[in-house]
Amino acid sequence: MNKPIYFLLGIIFLAVSCIQETQTTKDIVSGKKLDVANLYGDETISTPYGNVDLEHSFITDESSEKLFDAMDLQRASQAYIWSTPTVSFYTWKIEQDKNYGTGDIGTFAVLKSLKEKRGIVTANLTTPYIFHFYNLNKGALVIDYPAGATAGGVLDFWQRPITDLGLTGPDKGQGSKYILVGPEDDKSKYEDKNALVYQSPTNNIFIGLRLLNPSPEFAETFKKNLKMGKYGGTMVSSTFNENLDKEWSATAYRGMEYWKTLHTIVNEEPVREQDKVWMAMLEPLGIKKGEPFSPNERQTKLLKEGAALGELMTRNLQHNPRMAEPYWENTSWYKSFDFTIPQITDYKVELDERAIWFYEAVTSSKGMVEPSVGKGQVYMTTKRDSAGRFLRADKNYKITIPKDVPVAQFWALTLYSENTRRPYDNGGTELSAANLDSRMDQLQYNEDGSVDLYIGPDAPKGLETNHMKTVDTDGWWVYFRLYAPKEAFFNKSFSLPDFIRLN
Repeated sequence: MNKPIYFLLGIIFLAVSCIQETQTTKDIVSGKKLDVANLYGDETISTPYGNVDLEHSFITDESSEKLFDAMDLQRASQAYIWSTPTVSFYTWKIEQDKNYGTGDIGTFAVLKSLKEKRGIVTANLTTPYIFHFYNLNKGALVIDYPAGATAGGVLDFWQRPITDLGLTGPDKGQGSKYILVGPEDDKSKYEDKNALVYQSPTNNIFIGLRLLNPSPEFAETFKKNLKMGKYGGTMVSSTFNENLDKEWSATAYRGMEYWKTLHTIVNEEPVREQDKVWMAMLEPLGIKKGEPFSPNERQTKLLKEGAALGELMTRNLQHNPRMAEPYWENTSWYKSFDFTIPQITDYKVELDERAIWFYEAVTSSKGMVEPSVGKGQVYMTTKRDSAGRFLRADKNYKITIPKDVPVAQFWALTLYSENTRRPYDNGGTELSAANLDSRMDQLQYNEDGSVDLYIGPDAPKGLETNHMKTVDTDGWWVYFRLYAPKEAFFNKSFSLPDFIRLN
């Protein structure tokens, strides 16, 4: 074949390709935009999910599949946002039992070391934790709670407080018998003048507490006297699994494990009135109460996509909380908790507000949601530096904590991973690797009483004790906790500066 023929064939091939490309481009752009579409007759409509074709006002079969896929992807991504609080809690329950053996009644995990605490989403690294989960499907739970300086609480599985225990609870540190009743049980059967009776809105409940008296003798006495049992059954002394020092993760699962967990929850819990619309949305995706979870290939694809898209949307809300403003002007510091304790008002469910907190954190209490002067805790958070840039793992930063932070107890700056939302894993083995607080002797203060703290890959020479390390591409953020905040926090005469990037 001679060169002219090669050349001619090339011209023909190029022309055909151009025609095909033009036709493809025409198909993409020929549809009317949604905001000006007529929605009748013969029409091609451009949507974010591709063109939708109408023939005599009927949606074509090919376009019908596109619309169902779009519909179910939207539902899956929004269901992720809605279900984040309860799936996060259930993940914690599963993983704690797996790693710390807390499945039996009265068996608590005691978490003290960095490895132990690094399993929990936004754990504080300043006080030991004692945790237990229970399912009221097994029967009403009785707790003989000892007297003493403790602070604890019982939460439902939307992470809402049912009752406090200890000094902040109705027993006020004097001890009492508590009876926890399931949502579909008859509370009146358990009325007892010698007990405090509470009905949980969910079958699954969480029990967490801290011992405020540091005496080893007090700890032993408290542990010995803390008893639990099913109503009408034998009370048993609690067991405390401690000093295991195991690495673990309670970060909510991703992908299909997320939806398997949600399906389990749907089948263990009664459906609240406010959640019935979500049940309708989940059915076409294969999640239905009373039926097994066995999604087909299409549903599996959309669920995986929906979990990823839902997490991206939730993370975007976490980074850019559009319903809130920075607490202090001209900073990037936000006060955590933009929702009420019940997570619902007289006109709306606080959907996005609670999703932000329960994506990046766990648990809520009156003292956390509604701190007051000299009581509770304040959680301040930032994800950006003084120039408004996100906090990177490959850059070095400094923050100056002013003298006389207004707290009756202490303050703490704790470092978290944006990927896991758990205490930052930089290879350190001591709690100070991810937490610096005002009770530490290691901190080096400035002459005026302020203290410079550093976060980044490189420690400043001579100030290594004021530094927390970051690694790889694991972006980070912090909580600055004020324990028992004073008036200067609430009237904003005290404020924190933003982090300054050093390089």
